Amino acid sequence: MLPTVPTDFTPWASLGGGVLIGLSAVIVMALFGRIAGIVGITAGAVTQGDRGWRMAFIGGLMAAPLLWMVVTGGFPAQTVSANLPGMAIAGLLVGIGTALGSGCTSGHGVCGLARLSARSLVAVLTFMACAAATVFLLRHVLPGAA
Repeated sequence: MLPTVPTDFTPWASLGGGVLIGLSAVIVMALFGRIAGIVGITAGAVTQGDRGWRMAFIGGLMAAPLLWMVVTGGFPAQTVSANLPGMAIAGLLVGIGTALGSGCTSGHGVCGLARLSARSLVAVLTFMACAAATVFLLRHVLPGAA
């Protein structure tokens, strides 16, 4: 039997987060005609002229944990690896994947699939398969590596 790593099941917080992500995607598309992909929004805040809404969106992402603290009395629980080299490599791989895939999980997974984009479907299937393989490896094959 393979060893397992326990996780917290948070259906209500997850549902609330999903609703807010979907709502923000609809608002960004309705008001600005843009895809609510974090990478595109962040890159556009540096390179494009329509910085106002982009900076507000990024500010909202940073303010969300503070709002959570005001509402619940504590910050959201976080589980982040202390393995800094591993985190740096993971971040680099995510950046490379985002560039190669022409977008991020929010752009393809939330907005692209909602628009029935075939390219987004392929991207989502690819990154979900990679995520599942990574979780399986880190939790069952190499539990001490994370």
